[in-house]
Parts: sequence; C-alpha cells; structure tokens
Amino acid sequence: MQGGFTTSIEAGMAFLDWPLSNGSINPPGWTENREMRAEHSHRLLGIKIGILSIILVVWTQIREERSWVRRIAMIILLTVILQGCLGGARVLFDRINIHNENNLIAQLFAIIHACGAQIVLCLLVTLSLVCSRHWIERNGGLIKPAPSSISWTGLIACIFLFITIALGAMMRHSNVGLAISTFPYSTWEGNWLPTYWNWAVSINFSHRITALLTSITILLFLSRIWKHTQISPTLRWVSTLPFLLLLLQIFLGAMVTWSQINEHIATVHMLVGAFLLASCWMLTFLSIRLSPFFHPQ
Repeated sequence: MQGGFTTSIEAGMAFLDWPLSNGSINPPGWTENREMRAEHSHRLLGIKIGILSIILVVWTQIREERSWVRRIAMIILLTVILQGCLGGARVLFDRINIHNENNLIAQLFAIIHACGAQIVLCLLVTLSLVCSRHWIERNGGLIKPAPSSISWTGLIACIFLFITIALGAMMRHSNVGLAISTFPYSTWEGNWLPTYWNWAVSINFSHRITALLTSITILLFLSRIWKHTQISPTLRWVSTLPFLLLLLQIFLGAMVTWSQINEHIATVHMLVGAFLLASCWMLTFLSIRLSPFFHPQ
C-alpha cells in the first residue's frame, strides 16, 4: 500500500540515490517532508519484508519436511530480493539520473516492480494454504474432488486480473489515468468508444475492457463454485470475499475517474485489486488442490 501511495503522489524520485536515501539510512528531515516520508517509508517497509522473508526461509528449512514447500519459501525470498532491485533500478535509471529525454526505462522497471508485488502476495497466500491444517489433512472443505472446470475458470480469472493490474500499473506510471476522463462512458457525449485514439487512450480503454472481462470471468468462476453441491459451508462463505471485493473494486475504479484521481482513492483501488487477485488465487489454488489431477504429497 505504501508503494501505491508513493506512486499516487508521484514521490518515487524523492531521493535520487539507492539503496541509501540522500546518502543515509536515516536521512535528516524525511519525516517532515510528505514525498520523502512516503518514499523512505516504502523503502523501510521493503527492508522489513526482506528480513521477514529470510526468517520465513530459515523457519521452513528447520520445521518443514516437504521439499516443495521449502522451495516456495525460497522463491518468495528471491522474488522479494528481485523486487528490491527493480525498485532501485526504477530510481537509478530515471531520466533525471541518466540524463535522457524520455523515462521509458524507469517506467518499465516501475511497472514490473508493481506486478512483482502481486506475485509476492500470491506466493505468500500459497505458502499459507499449503501449511494450513485443511491442506495437510487433505480435507480442504469438499467431500469429493472439484471438477477441473472450476480450476480452469479460476486460472483464467487470475490471468485476466493480473493483466488488468499490469495495465493499471502502466496507466499509473505513465500518468494516463485521465486519458478517458468519464465513466462509464468514454466521452462526455455518452459514447462507449473513444472518438479519439492515441497511446494513452488505448492503454486506458484496454484497462477498462480487461476489467470488464475479468469481472465476467470472476463471476463465472464463483458461480461454478456456488453450484458445486459438495462444497462446504465454510468454503462457500469464503468464496463471497472476492465477490464483495469485486463490487468494491468497480466502485473505486469509478471513483478514481470521478474524483480526477484522488490520491487516497487511487491507492485503495490498487490495494483492493491486490486483495482481489490474492482471494481469487486462493480459491483457484484450493480448487486445483481438490482436483483429481493434482494431489501433491
């Protein structure tokens, strides 16, 4: 969330150096300046996540017997390290530092950095699931294996959702969130399609289209779960979470446009999108676990 807020207020270059901030671990005056406070807090939280990831790997190496679970913990640590490097590259390759006319390289690193955060979150959800009592006892909440169609629909929903988040990251880091300044229509005259096209409008409209496809796929995924006669009441209740998050996300997406990209609304929109992906992946991974084609030991 801190990284999303940093992007929302355009504070990513509050410090021109990395990994230090103005040559210091604790730069003077960073708590008094809004942009510096946002960026340095983001860096400090990243360090804490790195330390916790190291502890997680050590703990799983000591206590976990399943080698594939230990590998998941190691992948989380490596992904967090890569995330830190991508965040640093976004700063070091900014046009201010490399004296370039465009900022394409820094924006590319920033977009990958934003998408990487979603991957870390899903990996953490995966590790939590495989270490849960339901997983270990091979219960999972269903009396019999789930149909493979549920798993495939969930995977498609997660893919569409990840693409939507990636396009949203492109919009945020390219400052094209208001290339289409109306919602749900694309013009003030009430047209669904933009009357003028350029790169910014195309990215913005693509984000809306993928969001629509994602919403349809998520609803299809959830409906198949709810129709499954052997689903437990607990899992049925849990499956309402992505539905509620989806409704909230659609509302926040509209509010971002209507508020002319209010920084707090935009940050919450990004955060809810991450939670939506994590919850959809959780249900998808559970359905894969309960599929007759996937039974890891």
